[in-house]
Amino acid sequence: MSQTARISYLDALSLAQREEMARDPNVIIIGEDISLYAAGGAYGDIDPKRIRSAPISENGFSGMAVGAAMTGLRPIVDLTIASFVYLASDPIINQAAKLHYMSGGQLRVPVTFRASMWHNQANAAQHSDRPYPMFMNVPGLKIVVPATPTDAKGLLKAAIRDDDPVLVFEDNDLWSMREEVPTDTDFVVPIGKAAVRCEGSDVTIVSVAGCLKASLAAAKALAADGIGAEVIDLRTLVPMDTDAILDSLGKTGRLVIVDYAHRTCGAAAEIAAIVAEEGFDLLKKPIRRVTTPDVPIPFSPPLEKPLYPNRDSIAAIARSLM
Repeated sequence: MSQTARISYLDALSLAQREEMARDPNVIIIGEDISLYAAGGAYGDIDPKRIRSAPISENGFSGMAVGAAMTGLRPIVDLTIASFVYLASDPIINQAAKLHYMSGGQLRVPVTFRASMWHNQANAAQHSDRPYPMFMNVPGLKIVVPATPTDAKGLLKAAIRDDDPVLVFEDNDLWSMREEVPTDTDFVVPIGKAAVRCEGSDVTIVSVAGCLKASLAAAKALAADGIGAEVIDLRTLVPMDTDAILDSLGKTGRLVIVDYAHRTCGAAAEIAAIVAEEGFDLLKKPIRRVTTPDVPIPFSPPLEKPLYPNRDSIAAIARSLM
């Protein structure tokens, strides 16, 4: 039996980085203010030269990381807040995502971009975005969205080891979430594999990123009404585990997709399109989405909180399909 330790989501991410830096001398970290953590001993005996603080220029240090990856290093780029990913769009989209193809396979760009998404934190419109739908439209990128401490560790380690550029979008409000996490330094969660978190035969709830907690709460509320909800935690957006979705839909015939991102052209819309194309005959009722409306995120907590999917809104949509 593998050994585990009860740690938080945030500690699981830090542990993943420490383990991979100890395992591979080519792994480096670059970001804003991160050398402060190294000075405080957060990275143990790791050479502090491998942990570099950068000026507040996400475009600049992301471009540096892409160049470093082309020479054989495996950079981890800490972009802090996910809204700052926009500032690094050129090195991510025009360089990291395309260089393997444009070099005829001669170049690899094994770089990991980390970004933290904030919701219900009163961070206002400019610091509350979930940009992953935009990057789902870029061939050459992989995108993971861990929703548990175990997956935070396992998916970040898988991203660092991957030879392609990977974006890791983390939910800030999960940082304090704790569970038993494998301590095996070779433990990874495969990129591209979803997880069934709750089994049921009446309705499939597909959860994107940090929506898992609300989706599981909705499943519990539905169970009290005698409705069996199967909750699928996607874990990876690109490449997406469509087989897991279609297999579940084959049992339930009903689909609810939950995503904290905005509605138009979001991950939920892509999932709905895939099911409409590949699993239409499995559907007993129309596909339903539970998402954030297409409005800027307000600073005021009483205005922000009602925008997002929650237990009651998810359960209500699921009940409407019965």
